[in-house]
Amino acid sequence: MVKKKKTVEFEQAVSRLEEIVKSLEEETVSLEESLALFEEGKKLVQVCRVKLEDAEEKIKTLSKDSKGNVTVNK
Repeated sequence: MVKKKKTVEFEQAVSRLEEIVKSLEEETVSLEESLALFEEGKKLVQVCRVKLEDAEEKIKTLSKDSKGNVTVNK
């Protein structure tokens, strides 16, 4: 049986990152737990980065003019 890889939504990842930061700021977690939370946070940051890069590419694609030039609104 093939298992589907669990995908994390952007908003879920950001929410979990906020929880991790709060836990680390409270300084009530052990060193081992802090390291585990740090590693989880690094993975979630990567998930967010990829999702933001994908969204940026989609926006660029949708923003192309009839000549294929990307217009960036500032």
